[in-house]
Amino acid sequence: MAGSSTARAARIRRHSRVRKTVEGTGVRPRLAVYRSLSHIYAQVIDDERGHTLAAASDVEPALKDGAGTKTERAKAVGEAVAKKAVAAGVVQVVFDRGGNRYHGRVKALADAARASGLEF
Repeated sequence: MAGSSTARAARIRRHSRVRKTVEGTGVRPRLAVYRSLSHIYAQVIDDERGHTLAAASDVEPALKDGAGTKTERAKAVGEAVAKKAVAAGVVQVVFDRGGNRYHGRVKALADAARASGLEF
């Protein structure tokens, strides 16, 4: 599967290029999104201290029951991570799409996070 390893390498190159400029601080942490073929994960990270302030994924027991399409599960993850972040006192974040296109599940997660109270 030479095509998939090439696509993975390209995503990693894009992500490392973006990470040169996108950095989370205590005031404005980074909302990092990781998307696998089956699941989606999101973390709110303070890069200065190296701490994860909030995290959510569709493999958590609370969100795993939510059957539906992968896009619907991504929306649920976006809402969950936003609620946890707001509870931790975070309102503004920097969005890190992880080298993925801002499209589909990544966009659905971002839109749901915005609708649930995060600003970016």
